[in-house]
Amino acid sequence: MKKILPYALLLLASSAFADEREWVPYKKLVQDLRLDKFYAVPPAQRDKLDLSIKLEPNNKNFKGSDILLTVVHSGGRSPIPVDAQGRIHVVPNPKWVAEDAKIMTSMPTGEKSKMIYVMNAVLPAGTQWPYASLMSSVDQSNEVIGKMAGAFSMFAPKIKSVILKFDKPAQVTIQSKDGAKQYATDAKNQVRLKPDSSLLKENPVMLASARPTEAELDDAE
Repeated sequence: MKKILPYALLLLASSAFADEREWVPYKKLVQDLRLDKFYAVPPAQRDKLDLSIKLEPNNKNFKGSDILLTVVHSGGRSPIPVDAQGRIHVVPNPKWVAEDAKIMTSMPTGEKSKMIYVMNAVLPAGTQWPYASLMSSVDQSNEVIGKMAGAFSMFAPKIKSVILKFDKPAQVTIQSKDGAKQYATDAKNQVRLKPDSSLLKENPVMLASARPTEAELDDAE
C-alpha cells in the first residue's frame, strides 16, 4: 500500500556539506511518519504486516537505491540500509529520538526526495500456506492504519486487497471445499485477491506455482 496517510509525502532538504549533508532530524522522521505509532501496536497485532518507506527522488536521474543515509548519534554513525527498490525500514531507536540524532544524506545539495509508505503483507514461507495467514493481513492493516492515523483515521484509505507480485507468469490456486479456484497473473505478472469472509473462516490451502516476490496491500478494488 502506497501513500497510506495524507501526510505520507515529505519533501526534505537542508544545507550542504562536503560529501553529505544533514537531511532531517531522526526524531522528526520517526514522528512525522508515525513510525512510533506503528511500532507501539503490540507485535501480535501487526505480525502480518511489513511497513517500509520508499525514497523517490524528484530528480529522475537519481534512484532511491543510490541514496546513502546515515544516522549521526552520540555513539557514532549508523547506516540506514536502502534496498534495491529504494526502501528503508526504520524501527525507532528511543535513545536516538531522545538525543535528537541527525540523519545525513548523500543526495546533492538542492535535491529533494519524496517519502512514501509501502505496506505489504508478510508472505508465509514457501509457495503453499493457509488462506488466513495471508489474507487476514487486510483486516489487520486497516486496524493498524486506524491506530496510526488517530484522529485522522476517517481520512485514511481502507485496504481492500492483496496484490501478489511475481517475476514471471504464475498461477494461484485456492483449494476450498467448494472446489479449486484458480487465478492467473495479469500482464504485469500480478494477481489481485480480495479477502472472502467464508474462506477466512474455512481457511483452505493457497498454492502458488512460484514464490511471489512480494504481497502489496492496496486500497483499490
